[in-house]
Amino acid sequence: MNVVSRPLVSVIMSMLNSAATVGAAVRSVQMQTLQDWELIVIDNGSTDESSPIVSAFNDPRIRLTREASSSGLATRLNQAVALSRGDFIARMDSDDICFPERLACQVARLRQDPKLDVLGCGAVVFTNDLVPVGELPVGLTHREITSRPFVGFPFPHPTWCGRAAWFHANRYDSELMYAEDQDLLLRTFRHSTFGALETVLLGYRQNRLALRKLLPGRRTFIGSLWRHGRRSGELKPALAGIATHIAKGGIDIVTIGLGINRLAQQQRLKPVSLSAAQRWQDLQKDLQSDQNALARLPGGSG
Repeated sequence: MNVVSRPLVSVIMSMLNSAATVGAAVRSVQMQTLQDWELIVIDNGSTDESSPIVSAFNDPRIRLTREASSSGLATRLNQAVALSRGDFIARMDSDDICFPERLACQVARLRQDPKLDVLGCGAVVFTNDLVPVGELPVGLTHREITSRPFVGFPFPHPTWCGRAAWFHANRYDSELMYAEDQDLLLRTFRHSTFGALETVLLGYRQNRLALRKLLPGRRTFIGSLWRHGRRSGELKPALAGIATHIAKGGIDIVTIGLGINRLAQQQRLKPVSLSAAQRWQDLQKDLQSDQNALARLPGGSG
């Protein structure tokens, strides 16, 4: 009888009409220095060539599930967690790009510190033209990450890599369409331990700030703050956090409405370090070397 070995890491990804970006995302997982992984991709009702592109990699470690209709990201991530078989679970989006050493570095740190539940990392933000514009702020210790829970957690969701047991025990709220990560952190930070590596190990695509994402995200987290404040008896800090997000929402509307999107985006980010910029350039060269192969995939863009 053949025994199917369990992978060390399950990388989970949801995609929706991601034909333009998912090829590079998947290839960046294949390029990992740690090769003991599975990639679970949930096609969230795509109407483009996203699924054929993923299927064409013909890699048995890639497990693709196609859904006929779309649901929220939280629902699809819970679905992917349920399908996962690894000891660790890593997150990424279908338009992100992993640096080759990402999984190796994060798993090594999680093994080194058994108290850690979820570990993030540094992330460089890039545009659709692959130009780096900044680095996402990230807290490195649990204290830094959770110091202002009613304002938010500097712990970028696509950088998470954690123990599978934690993800199975702490499900995303499938009722939420936005801010599912911040809501989960708010519900778990007092009985979990978070941390992050300062090293940039992920490329996070953000071409521009979009009010259609920012405002619903703030509104959703305001709801989470109110519910948490009532349950925990911390209404005063919860109300202060709600006021902060209302004020920030107003600033979002003004700055983006005035057409200073790039400036507003850069004010949220740290400058790109010289080492991260060089490593990003090297990664693009490596991915570029696969361009012809990717162009031959169904729906590929030469």
